[in-house]
Amino acid sequence: MPNDSDVRPFRLDTPEEAVTDLRRRIEATRWPTRELVDDRSQGVQLATVQELARYWRTEYDWRACEAKLNALPQFTTYLDGVEIHFIHVRSPHENALPLIMTHGWPGSVVELLGAVGPLTDPTAHGGAAEDAFHLVLPSLPGYGFSGEPAELGWDSNRMARAWAELMGRLGYTRYVAQGGDVGAAVTDAMGRQAPEGLLGIHLTLLSGAIGIKDKLPAKTEQERAAHEALDTFTKDGFGYFLEQSTRPQTIGYSLLDSPVGLAAWMLDHDTDSYYKISRAFVDSMPVGGLTRESVVDNITLYWLTGTGASSARWYWEFGRFRAAAAASGQAPPPVAVPVGFTVFPGELWAAPRSWVEAVYPGLAYFNEVEKGGHFAAWEEPELFATELRAAFRPLR
Repeated sequence: MPNDSDVRPFRLDTPEEAVTDLRRRIEATRWPTRELVDDRSQGVQLATVQELARYWRTEYDWRACEAKLNALPQFTTYLDGVEIHFIHVRSPHENALPLIMTHGWPGSVVELLGAVGPLTDPTAHGGAAEDAFHLVLPSLPGYGFSGEPAELGWDSNRMARAWAELMGRLGYTRYVAQGGDVGAAVTDAMGRQAPEGLLGIHLTLLSGAIGIKDKLPAKTEQERAAHEALDTFTKDGFGYFLEQSTRPQTIGYSLLDSPVGLAAWMLDHDTDSYYKISRAFVDSMPVGGLTRESVVDNITLYWLTGTGASSARWYWEFGRFRAAAAASGQAPPPVAVPVGFTVFPGELWAAPRSWVEAVYPGLAYFNEVEKGGHFAAWEEPELFATELRAAFRPLR
């Protein structure tokens, strides 16, 4: 029942015919000719996608990913009428701090799996027991194994309220939250709503910069570089964002009909991550956790759950929320909890401290690390975990 508040165990068991059909569809792909440039400026390069498709069809084993997910405690519960899937790993350390982490697009819980061990059991990963977290990893509505919203209005604010309800349902009366990409918007909304028990938030993407870029400082070399990166994104890296925020249903037909079309669409996200992923396939040189196997794990999850269209609809909701907020002329409510922020150099735009403080005046923790990009927890899980330990340490 939609109002059922029970928490039920979840186990993944993919029918073999679904895997067979996937391989058949990959083999039947109709390929375009090669791009006319030597970079990604015309889109995802043919050599990259063809090697991904070869690996996906002939070497990749979905059952290994299925086993990896099933080795973790998974559950579902109804929140605001939508069945939500989540992973819930309790730390072996008694006084661990509960942490809810939200993935983004084109990610899923797969992008967070490498950080589970370092966060829940820090003593096994060079950390101290007092830095341990109990970890809650929900799949966003319309993503992965979560259900699809059947009505409008599932924007970041509604998701944030659902996450607060989830943490309460799990018995957590004090907790922290983290997010990047779509997860950054949801976590930001949690900070502004400040539900009872939320002690603080941590972010890796300054998503609010898009709406106020004309007001952000541009005096230092770092600030000017951030402006250039933001301009590049909005002028030359904005294709997926524009399509999904205006016509998610249109692109959805292709994303549910062609596995190779889905893979190319998901790879065409940001320059830094794209070239790292491309090297993993074309040159067999993965960067950190962005391996061939894990990248295809994530794409296959989207394919088998048929969530290409439903996941894109968040951008449509986001676009309308932004337009309504701009028309109202009202500033959003301030974040009422401490904010931690880590800058990974390969992010869409590596926000300088002055930018982060413009969005979060009460910034409690800030650090710039030397490696990593947009998919920080996926690419550099140990470094990512170290940052979360440092950011949330004063809140324990």
